[in-house]
Amino acid sequence: MASKQEQLAHFEQIYVSLNEAQKKAVDSLEGPVMVIAGPGTGKTQILSARIGKILLETDTKPENILCLSYTDAGVMAMRKRLLGFIGPDAYKVNIYTFHAFCNDIIQDNLSLFEKTALDPISELESIELFKNLIDSFPKNHPLKRYRGDVYFEINNLKQLFSNMKREGWASQEITTAIDSYIADLPTREEFMYQKVYKQFKKGDLKQNKIDEEIEKKEKLRAAVNEFDRFQEMMQKRSRYDFDDMINWVLRAFKENKLLLARYQEQYQYILVDEYQDTSGTQNSLVELLTGFWDVPNIFVVGDDDQSIYRFQGANIENMEHFAGKYAESLLTIVLTNNYRSTQPILDVSKTLIDRNDERLVKKIDGLSKDLLASNTKINTITSLPLLREYETQQQEMIHITTEVEKLLSGGIEPGKIAIIYKENKYGEALSHYFKQKDVPVYSKRNLNILQLPLAQKIILLLKYLAAEHDIPFGGDAMLFEILHFDWFGIPAIEIAKMCSAVADKKFGDDKTSFRKFVFNKANFPAKDLFTQPITGLKGLSDSLEQLIADVPNETLQTLFENIIQKAGVLKYIMQHQEKHWLLQVLTGFFNFIKEETRRKPTLSLLELVTLIELMEKESLILPLIQVSGNDKGVNLLTAHGSKGLEFEYVFIVGAN
Repeated sequence: MASKQEQLAHFEQIYVSLNEAQKKAVDSLEGPVMVIAGPGTGKTQILSARIGKILLETDTKPENILCLSYTDAGVMAMRKRLLGFIGPDAYKVNIYTFHAFCNDIIQDNLSLFEKTALDPISELESIELFKNLIDSFPKNHPLKRYRGDVYFEINNLKQLFSNMKREGWASQEITTAIDSYIADLPTREEFMYQKVYKQFKKGDLKQNKIDEEIEKKEKLRAAVNEFDRFQEMMQKRSRYDFDDMINWVLRAFKENKLLLARYQEQYQYILVDEYQDTSGTQNSLVELLTGFWDVPNIFVVGDDDQSIYRFQGANIENMEHFAGKYAESLLTIVLTNNYRSTQPILDVSKTLIDRNDERLVKKIDGLSKDLLASNTKINTITSLPLLREYETQQQEMIHITTEVEKLLSGGIEPGKIAIIYKENKYGEALSHYFKQKDVPVYSKRNLNILQLPLAQKIILLLKYLAAEHDIPFGGDAMLFEILHFDWFGIPAIEIAKMCSAVADKKFGDDKTSFRKFVFNKANFPAKDLFTQPITGLKGLSDSLEQLIADVPNETLQTLFENIIQKAGVLKYIMQHQEKHWLLQVLTGFFNFIKEETRRKPTLSLLELVTLIELMEKESLILPLIQVSGNDKGVNLLTAHGSKGLEFEYVFIVGAN
């Protein structure tokens, strides 16, 4: 373990490499500080260095520092950087996401929160609860529908309730605001005639428009009034979502002054990363923790130009509010030295972002944010970003492929090239072009397990077993397709013959079901010496009969394991050239079944099949990340997935 002197020497080495603005941010240990850190300006570096300086130059203990970040990736990056600065003490510093921080407070004070066994609500359970909520609406409810999609309002309710939680809005607060808004309608210009029109004089009210607006707001009121009931339904099931955790902690802090005082005393220095992405409730949490001090040691870092989570309730007004709240004592630092890009790239980006009026530099006097390329290895490069237009997407992909090919033939390593697009489907199409030219690629994409062929076959088997258990021979319609599964190895011509034979016997005295016919064919001796047994049929029939018998006798997990073993799925996978990928798919699907049976230990096969059908209907995915190629290949990634990464040659494609 490094001594204090060695850590100090290491810190000094890093400190010397900082620019003046970064040093100012690291040195300003006391009072409120807001750092506006543009992309590539070393945000993680200054947060870590500041924590290092607090520990090395004051008598503050690691456990008295709280650093809150928006994402798990931010937490990991911070911890890793801090380890290099101060060694193992980095693990004692409280570095959390907001949700993890609230979870720890709840777990440490379970008796106060009256929570013992709670699970986060899954998307499936959420949809089920919203359906139950809508089903319970009385006949005259403004959101009740009798035609078309009766559950049309689910997404609107979901979004509304989430916004209410994230911004900390109470039902009563919103209904009061609705009353004020409706009362104010007759005074608003948009609801008055501005000139003479037909029988109306200038200044007359547009009553139709007012009635329409009132109807909309009454629908909103009806939705808001369901919020508390929905929360009760979740509570009965012992479920919560992540927004609930923050609200529970806020409520506990407001109601229990001793609890709040304990955490206020513990955290002498608070740092918040990605401050532009904090929601109203997250900001309230920070304000409560710092509320004990008139001039708190609060350090926030953010960039209003990078608010990528605004759709999740993130709100850059928090940065404005912060600047206003601490106007007298606030130190504002703008980091403008960019170490990631060349000057031409920064200049072109500025022409775009300058069109946005919702920027702090346009709202706070004396702020300027003209980024300056400061990486001495690349800031002499003067290549301008090149804009190309294409007639079709196919032309674009062909040209990109040839351009990448030229770079590779010129000795550029594939890993230094990135192709950035909006959606994964573009990357999938482009990878086919690269394949034609033997260009190595590296990509990660999110797939839905439920849509993959292996999972779909297992799902059909589960549906067949559920149908046969429910009504004898009730799964005959599915059996024809199951017979074709490659792991049974039954020749297609033999399946066709059996199907035809069953069809011939559909009417008459000797009519039979498909399952019964297959069983007889597999288990009874051939009529003559020239009739050969059908390959794979005996194994299929035996395994299906055994699995149908297992349905009422085994747990769902054991039934799934038996399907894998007895139906020959595992043997087939282990002999397949894509066995590693197929095992990933299988494991992902099995984990889903384990999680659902953990949530509801009495879950039946029929309920599981219904769950899967609900997921398919509601387009809920069972995610699995597929990694293609190796990390030495050309990088194919979405704009979201590229955040914070650096490459020498970048193609931004599919832009409109």
